[in-house]
Amino acid sequence: MEEGSMFRSLLAIIQWWGFNVTVIIMNKWIFQKLDFKFPLSVSCVHFICSSIGAYIVIKVLKVKPLIVVDPEDRWRRIFPMSFVFCINIVLGNVSLRYIPVSFMQTIKSFTPATTVVLQWLVWRKYFDWRIWASLVPIVGGILLTSVTELSFNMFGFCAALFGCLATSTKTILAESLLHGYKFDSINTVYYMAPFATMILGIPALLLEGNGIMSWFEAHPAPWSALIIIFSSGVLAFCLNFSIFYVIHSTTAVTFNVAGNLKVAVAVLVSWLIFRNPISYMNAVGCGITLVGCTFYGYVRHMLSQQTPGTPRTPRTPRNKMELLPLVNNDKLEGKV
Repeated sequence: MEEGSMFRSLLAIIQWWGFNVTVIIMNKWIFQKLDFKFPLSVSCVHFICSSIGAYIVIKVLKVKPLIVVDPEDRWRRIFPMSFVFCINIVLGNVSLRYIPVSFMQTIKSFTPATTVVLQWLVWRKYFDWRIWASLVPIVGGILLTSVTELSFNMFGFCAALFGCLATSTKTILAESLLHGYKFDSINTVYYMAPFATMILGIPALLLEGNGIMSWFEAHPAPWSALIIIFSSGVLAFCLNFSIFYVIHSTTAVTFNVAGNLKVAVAVLVSWLIFRNPISYMNAVGCGITLVGCTFYGYVRHMLSQQTPGTPRTPRTPRNKMELLPLVNNDKLEGKV
């Protein structure tokens, strides 16, 4: 690899890490420090900012060409995806309200396991025994982390776990609903974020509207707090753009390893800021999970290099765009 190419890859990974960790920390700060305990509204703000950002990038700046989707397909294909996409983001923010970033990020690493199991149950898809074996440390690490979590909250735990199921469901649906469309992260946000805003807007207003008004009256500096909340929405869109950049600057294996190291960085930074208690065995469980995710990504990549038509070979990702939803928590939906 040329020196210039290596530098671009490193720069892409660092800015991706930076946006991802910043968005996660800001969301946790909003819930914990600003006492803005309204995850539906935070998610809605992110969707609005991402909708505007994607429109500017594609329509105004023309940085990325628009992938044209038939009006009928927007409702028949994009809308169901947007619904699951919306649920996934909301559950992630709900879990952040109730559990530490370190615990939430570790649980999100369970996504490869839920994806494989759902594909096996729903699609009756065959997977090589090495895929199943690679899931053992992921499941074991999650169990160890959950049992030893000092700030365990059942509601937050369930929200994060169901968030993994929503992510897996979106990945599986994408194979059938988006067949024929090669979406990147920016076009994904362009089409899905407006639908997600429409889906979530009314529930957020009905369920959290009165609470927000009370918060606004009671908070000592509501306008500065709102600036932070909307800034997190802007950074959430920037995260999607950084995902687009890093995909085109790295290989699938590098992306997988960098994604799991990113989780470790997020855990470390969140601990330095919020100082949530982490036991020794809890840290070990998190480490086992991340190693398992890296091994899982490696196994899928190795299987994808097999000659097509090999007997009993499962369909594995052919390139990093397909590998993305299965080995990483950011995926193509980003963190809007």
